[in-house]
Amino acid sequence: MDDSTSTALSARGADLDPDIRQFIATVGAAYASYPDFNNLPLPEMRRACEHVRAPWAAGGPVMAERIEHTVPTPVGAVRVRIHNPSSRAEKAALLYMHGGGWTTFSIDTHDRLMREYAARADIVVIGVDYALSPEAKFPVAQQQIASAVRWVREQSGELGIHRDRIALGGDSAGGNLAITTALRLRDEGEANAVHAVVTNYAVTDIYSEPEALQRYGYEGYMLAAEEMPRYWDNYLRSRDEANNPLVCPVLADLRGLPPVFMVIPECDILTEQNWRLAEQLKQAGVSVTTSFYKGASHSFLEAMSISALSNRAIDDTARWLKETLEPR
Repeated sequence: MDDSTSTALSARGADLDPDIRQFIATVGAAYASYPDFNNLPLPEMRRACEHVRAPWAAGGPVMAERIEHTVPTPVGAVRVRIHNPSSRAEKAALLYMHGGGWTTFSIDTHDRLMREYAARADIVVIGVDYALSPEAKFPVAQQQIASAVRWVREQSGELGIHRDRIALGGDSAGGNLAITTALRLRDEGEANAVHAVVTNYAVTDIYSEPEALQRYGYEGYMLAAEEMPRYWDNYLRSRDEANNPLVCPVLADLRGLPPVFMVIPECDILTEQNWRLAEQLKQAGVSVTTSFYKGASHSFLEAMSISALSNRAIDDTARWLKETLEPR
């Protein structure tokens, strides 16, 4: 596809909510301050990502308690950060996995988003600082998250968490890890360990429709068409692993999963594959709620400091978490 074709098909961000367009432009300018960003050595690229995202993780709710633990797992210890918004006892909990293509970002870049969920839903939110790729390939991160779920259940009394009201959530690659870890736990005989799943513009398939790539994978949007192949190559040992349903959940037998809440933005190369997964969840008898945001892009939740649309989506998710996880 030549440049003229991509330009003709892409709206170059004209269909975005104005606040989201401003967010993308600001983030893009910050990345542009790093010459040849895409070819930086990985440690430098990760530091740049942390710097660019830091202003968007600042501010927001103050927690009653904010502590860190190191959780032992069979594939290496994993750090978790626990956000507890109030003194109310026996809260539900959300284990949250940040995005970044399994390759970049951290519990720091997504710290405010996790605190917002904690405050708005009055639940404990636990950020899982899973091992990044390409140093750690599939299924290391997934195994660490599954171990973190088991640890939270074991330590629930000390943490002030109700062990039978635990959700998994995440955005982009973290959304993939949320739903595939739920599948892993189900397959390992621990289906009752997770009681809800939240996916924010999740990666659900290695395949994206050409129309989506042509429309939203170019200038003016957050996730570029050429990024996902690099991320997949970092995460997998070979592309053949994409046939594993614990990698691409659109290939999975989805029966027996807990209720799922899906945040789906209009302007994202992953939108079509999210709708596809939503339909498959319904066909499998899973309770699925899709929440669609016109004018929203990939990563739009991080714009909460300037965007009413982002705040509405966070409120919608917090409300669903409260309704789904509170005891009947």
